[in-house]
Amino acid sequence: MHFSEELVKICSDYPELKLQFNYQDWATDFLRFYQSQVNYNISKHSISLYTTVYAGKRSSSFTLLNPTVAELKAKIEEARNIIVKLPEDPDFIDLEEQREKTAEADKTNNIQAVSLDAKIDILQHIANAVAPYDFKIFGTFVCNWNVSHIVNSNGLLKREINTPVMLELKAVQEGRQVTVLETYGGENFATFDLDAFTARLVEKVKVATGEIVDVEPGEYEVVLAPRCIGEYLQYLSEGMSDGSLDSKQSFFEGKMNTRVFPESITVTDDPTHPDLYNFDYDGNGHIYEKTTLIDKGIFRNFLVHNYYGRKLKMPINGASGSALIMETGDASRDEMIASIKKGLYISSLHYMNFINQKETSLTGLTRDGTFLIEDGKITKVVNNLRFTEKICDILNGITAIENTSYTVPFSSNYGEFGIGSVKMPHVKVTGFKISSSTKTI
Repeated sequence: MHFSEELVKICSDYPELKLQFNYQDWATDFLRFYQSQVNYNISKHSISLYTTVYAGKRSSSFTLLNPTVAELKAKIEEARNIIVKLPEDPDFIDLEEQREKTAEADKTNNIQAVSLDAKIDILQHIANAVAPYDFKIFGTFVCNWNVSHIVNSNGLLKREINTPVMLELKAVQEGRQVTVLETYGGENFATFDLDAFTARLVEKVKVATGEIVDVEPGEYEVVLAPRCIGEYLQYLSEGMSDGSLDSKQSFFEGKMNTRVFPESITVTDDPTHPDLYNFDYDGNGHIYEKTTLIDKGIFRNFLVHNYYGRKLKMPINGASGSALIMETGDASRDEMIASIKKGLYISSLHYMNFINQKETSLTGLTRDGTFLIEDGKITKVVNNLRFTEKICDILNGITAIENTSYTVPFSSNYGEFGIGSVKMPHVKVTGFKISSSTKTI
């Protein structure tokens, strides 16, 4: 009997309680490379059980590693004794009730499909390509395998498999320490095009050999790389969460079905898109539905889950903002750059923090390739810059959107780390606010 079926039986053993189980069998093959050499390779496997026990409107949670039935039952009894001393949550109604399942497709385990030798050969090819420009490569090449089961007292027994591959690579110039970034993400590694990946990186490396300059604070016309607009939209989606709406921290409060951005902007959350990491369910077991968030500039949907969906009386869609897609436009990247008299090309962002989430204002730094545009051409490397902006102003300042989009992966941490992805084009923005230079590359 699979342990998930044991969890179903345990739910029936405690009819006076409500139990929520998230059982995760997770593995990773994590290759780190440094100065164009393999630094280390880690293979890690863990089995975790995240449990919440509800008695009426009181609850207690705990985590077990490599759980047994006996250990779990002992912890449930311990939680029962703790719960009686805890305050009630007046807004708790019930656990997720949706028993409908997706196809729960089987997937190829990419830890097995993408061997260590294959990874090393790929990295050697890239290292050889950037070496003539005095650059070396640094970064990580990760394959994960995660099988999750969601079980609760309302009859849920659902399974989800994720097997993301992520290559995040920095090329760093010896001496000057100028950096540029290139990434790949997906669950179908057959889509990885080594020659195209290498060509994009070498193009950036060539530009990064130029003169290093500072720019003055002020407003600039900029071209934001897909990674940048993707990260801004990820931050913006925090204000689309049901919890943000409940806590009065959402920019979108009171703006449902209202135009908030230009008509050119459409953003969806699509966990089924073949170019992205795919998800079946949210953490409660509700089907993670493809959801339109911004439709031709009009705000259409919040990201709604069981707890706040019930509390706020909103339809639950299970959307989590983990698979954001921005619809393409009709301009090429080169056309956007050529249209700028003096401005900036920004490749990547770093150390962003909200100043005021409700206003979408934040601050952060540029990183891994900021370049000066003069008379329609990228001419020089720019020291890293600090910006202070409102995401809503950035989106309202978009004057052109690329006719091609790219998959960009993001990782959350280095424990049982989750990996998500977005699919974004380049965008051209007017009035982007630079507050200072760091004076460093």
